[in-house]
Parts: sequence; C-alpha cells; structure tokens
Amino acid sequence: MDLRAYNREAWNRQVAKGDRWTIPVGPEVIAAARRGDWSVVLTPCKPVPREWFGSLAGKDVLGLASAGGQQCPVFAAAGARVTVFDNSPAQLARDAEVAEREGLGIRRVEGDMSDLSAFADESFDLIFHPCSNCFSPEIRPVWHEAFRVLRPGGVLLAGFSNPIVFLFDPELDKQGGPRLKYRMPYSDVASLTDEERRRYTDEGEPLCVAHSLEDQIGGQLDAGFLLTGFYEDKHSEGDRLSEYLSGFCATRALKPATR
Repeated sequence: MDLRAYNREAWNRQVAKGDRWTIPVGPEVIAAARRGDWSVVLTPCKPVPREWFGSLAGKDVLGLASAGGQQCPVFAAAGARVTVFDNSPAQLARDAEVAEREGLGIRRVEGDMSDLSAFADESFDLIFHPCSNCFSPEIRPVWHEAFRVLRPGGVLLAGFSNPIVFLFDPELDKQGGPRLKYRMPYSDVASLTDEERRRYTDEGEPLCVAHSLEDQIGGQLDAGFLLTGFYEDKHSEGDRLSEYLSGFCATRALKPATR
C-alpha cells in the first residue's frame, strides 16, 4: 500500500465528514488574533505556551502538515507571513476558505512532509508541526528537512503521539479497559490483520505508523536541533486510555545560530 496516497484521500474524506481537525476557525477567532489574543494546539487539548513562539509579526512561518484552516490563519492574523504545507488538497482548501473570508495572505503548497524540496535552505523562522507525522511512514527525514529550511536561530514546534497508544487493542478496550496486544515497530499496514485493518479502511479513515520516541525525540537531536521545551497531553475527556497515561508529547526545538 502507498500510505501517503491512501492518507491523502483519507484526509480528503475526513474533510467531507467534518472531522474535528478539518473545521476552520470562525471570524471571532481571527478578530481576536488580530488583537493579539490567540492560542493554538500541537496536541489535542493543551494550548502551546505563548513564550514558545515569541513575536510572530513579520516572521516567516511554515505550517508543516498543518492544513485544516485552524492554526495557520491564526498565525497570519497575528502578523506572520504564512505558508501551509500539507498532503491533502481538501485540507489545504480549508485554509483557502479562511484566507479568502478574512483577507489573509496564506501561501498553500501540497506535498509530502518528508520532502520539502519546494523550499530553499533557511526559508523560515518558525515551523509549526502538529500531530501528523503518524501518517507518514518515516519521520527522521521530516526532522532533517525541517532543520534545513529553518534559519539559524529558528524554532520547530512539534506534536506527536507516544507510540504506546498504538499498542492497545481497541476491541479489548471496549470490553473493560486497556490491554496490550501489539509490539513495536507498529503500523496499521504491517501489524494488523486484514480484518483488523478494515476497522479503519471500511470507514475511509487514515492509517497510522507508531514512530518510536528514539526517532521522534532522538531524531530531532540527530538532525541538529537543541530541545528547549517539552510537555505531555492527553487525548480528550472520557478517553479511557487517558485515565492511565498522557498519550501525546510536544517539543520546542531550536536550530542553533552556529553548529
């Protein structure tokens, strides 16, 4: 299976279904952002600390696999020059809707998050990369490309899943609580039986890969970043697994001014 091609169409379908992460922000959010009152998430619930951003006015910001009309329009309203890069045309169209409605300048580019060849070296001051690299078969190339296109002193803000959340059996969970079933390395393509995979493909949902913390955090360090911030987050209220652990992480990574 070509996972990137499948997930492109799956996210297009999610837009049609009105998934939580495909619903654009309203005019009131943009109006508040223009006044300097705004917040966004890298993970499902916890707002990113504002000090992680610094001033956005006049900064070149890349929303990496961050389409959906939710975060990038906020950055544009806050004064940044914004490019949103995503694999899903329908998700990119959400940003176009908000940009047209609000008179915002948002450049939109379709592509694979592990290949940023559309951008020159040192093009951006900030990269915002919410929980989306689970939809890519490889993650280390994403970190290396992010490092390349950031200017010295630039910052990468990334959200990602703790891989342990993929190792529990969802059917057993319904019967009374989380129970481990799968092992790392894990992917919906390689680790599930055809019947298990149909839980997702029959509904047209995206398929995921569980990237190890070594590849997520160690991969950023190996790419040349310095980690300057970290927090964890849970999925949502009422999520059974969230009663036991925080399944999401967020990092702030700095590209040093000199190497």
